[in-house]
Amino acid sequence: MGCVDLHVHSTRSDGTYTPTKLVDYAVEKGLKAFALTDHDTVDGIEEALNAAKGKPIEVIPGIEYSTEYRQRDVHIVGLFIDYKAPVFLEYLERFQASRIERNHKLCKNLQGAGFDITYEALFAEFPNAVITRAHYAKYLLAHGYVKSMVEAFERYLGDHTPYFVHREKITPEEVIDITRRAGGIPILAHPTLYKLGREQLDILVSTLTDAGLMGLEAIYSTYSPSEESQMKALAKKYNLLISGGSDFHGATKPGLDLGNGYGRLFVHEEVLANLRGAL
Repeated sequence: MGCVDLHVHSTRSDGTYTPTKLVDYAVEKGLKAFALTDHDTVDGIEEALNAAKGKPIEVIPGIEYSTEYRQRDVHIVGLFIDYKAPVFLEYLERFQASRIERNHKLCKNLQGAGFDITYEALFAEFPNAVITRAHYAKYLLAHGYVKSMVEAFERYLGDHTPYFVHREKITPEEVIDITRRAGGIPILAHPTLYKLGREQLDILVSTLTDAGLMGLEAIYSTYSPSEESQMKALAKKYNLLISGGSDFHGATKPGLDLGNGYGRLFVHEEVLANLRGAL
């Protein structure tokens, strides 16, 4: 009975394992496959694919987009994308520019709070990475401004803090469209984390299904058994494929492991086979 993990991050965004180390660790853990789904970048895919050559592991090219829905951060995972497609790369360049602009504004806000922080200093501390709020939290912790990453998010980086900056409005519908145009499968990531309530979550899934959403992350590290059942039922209601993953970040998320999350996660390789069949 093979296990896969279809939601994994590397040092190219806010994970702590390089793409090569992820491949080695996935082999060590006995996984059949994993999807590299870094935030708003595909820079690590080539390295991971090369590292997997001749090894008993499949690397699925992927990405995790951050989008805005009704003033909330909603994530879409794209699986099996043609990460070299010109139409995809052109869009991704614009997408990344929006993130960089937001990062500069967030740095300015934090400077106003008395922190000695610049985007250039962040990038120097985390080279070759797409800078996310997790990097800000690590920076604030390392430089003694907060006592934990949780405090960093609660006081300075969370959506409802006075320092938070919304990026250019990029909608889930946009990235669903570009993922499909790049030959991939768009998946709504970890739906329960948006705290929408059943009715509003149903509206979100219905709306995105109409826009071309193909799957829902119904198996996830933080789900209770009842939440997993609810997500599978929601996927069935809208005839969506089921996906699943740990959202592994290495040391960024202590206690959360590749393949089995917090200990009870299991994504059967049949999930991957069903997704592949949809291609």
